[in-house]
Amino acid sequence: MIKFIIYSLKRFAWFKRLNAKVTYEILAKRVPAAEWQFMNYGYVPNASEGPLEIPDEPEVQKYPLQMYHYLALKTDLQGKQVLEVGSGRGGGAKHIAKALKPASYVGLDLAQNAVDLANKLHKLPNLKFIQGSAEEIPLKDNSVDVVLNVESCHAYGSVEKFISEVKRVLKPGGTLALVDFRDADKMDILRRQLKNSGLECLEEENITSNVVKAIEAEDESKKARIKKLFPAKWQKLFGEFAGVVGSTFYNKLTNGTKVYHRFVLKKADT
Repeated sequence: MIKFIIYSLKRFAWFKRLNAKVTYEILAKRVPAAEWQFMNYGYVPNASEGPLEIPDEPEVQKYPLQMYHYLALKTDLQGKQVLEVGSGRGGGAKHIAKALKPASYVGLDLAQNAVDLANKLHKLPNLKFIQGSAEEIPLKDNSVDVVLNVESCHAYGSVEKFISEVKRVLKPGGTLALVDFRDADKMDILRRQLKNSGLECLEEENITSNVVKAIEAEDESKKARIKKLFPAKWQKLFGEFAGVVGSTFYNKLTNGTKVYHRFVLKKADT
């Protein structure tokens, strides 16, 4: 009954916003572990994408880091003003701010506890984290060169408002690079929302198989991290949340009922 009620409430924008905020406020406050810096499902690059030389060690969270890295490589970030909407625990922001050398990188997140944790964990001169809503971005018009959005917009109350805000803050010629999942029969909705924004879609790629490979490659270390960070009674539940092998999310990716896509869009030059 409880699952049915929650499923029914997810139709409402206010509940989606509340659910996301409460979930990530609690996780950042109750589990402030420095070794857990990423919350996406991970990415194994295509053969055409150059290898990334990083240690293959559990504490690095190699595959979620690669999700950020290969998305960011879709555009030139060096010397640019970058905004990440939905920055979470900040590991991706730190990697990009250090490795790809933007002039500034602002991580925006709805959860204040996540913002506080990220500012505590990640200190770079060109990096900062602020609290705010994806549907009311607290930045000026035409002030950002690139917006990154990693596995986040599925949780927003209004994806249309988010995309409208992205378009507002992007400079002419600016880029939105986005990765996220949807039920297979609902990916057309996201595609239509992006098209109707007036942003030009430069690239769309189905990366479901890349994500599945990453989940499988990281499974052992992910399960070990869950065992370390969570009491036994919560480990199965968090395994579902984290998308371990055998979880509902993993099974839906492998049977094709859920898909994961990567988009690159551009704002008109004038």
